[in-house]
Amino acid sequence: MIAIDNTLISEDVVEKKFVCDLNACKGACCVAGDSGAPLEKDELKIIDSILEKVKPFMVKKGIKAIEKNGAYVIDGDGDYTTTLVSPGAECAFVYFDENKIAKCAIEKAYLEKIIDWKKPISCHLYPIRITKHKSYDAVNYDKWSVCAPACACGEKLDVPVYKFLKEPLIRKYGKEWFKQLEKSAKLLIKK
Repeated sequence: MIAIDNTLISEDVVEKKFVCDLNACKGACCVAGDSGAPLEKDELKIIDSILEKVKPFMVKKGIKAIEKNGAYVIDGDGDYTTTLVSPGAECAFVYFDENKIAKCAIEKAYLEKIIDWKKPISCHLYPIRITKHKSYDAVNYDKWSVCAPACACGEKLDVPVYKFLKEPLIRKYGKEWFKQLEKSAKLLIKK
């Protein structure tokens, strides 16, 4: 484990390789799974405030699911998550592009400069998952079979998880934290 400020980072974040390959996986992480994307409590207000601006980028069944259940729900673990279109189906914020790749309507609205929030941090950070404890965050690499193409791509390009996720890690913890992670990664790799 690597300790930085109030975080404990799994060595897998430094040692494992990962680069998303959307052409291979088709955005499966937004479609597969038992619940939607984990949300932090401060993100709930953000989603409420941007929802009407995001709806034009959503598909009808996603809008319908949100009108019925709200933009977020509490899952079986008691955590807030984005709403799914139906149990076991895609996130309500998913749309499919011309290549049938699942993409995020929130991120599309951001890229179109309609809103200034990219997407939930849990989505931006994937395959890193953060578990909040009383005095620290556990920052872990989440291995999921749907991401096998991303692991293969990361190996081929020799890109560690933390380097692939530099932008969202800085978004979550700041530039200084990331610089410390880079230093720790260099020391760990020298071992």
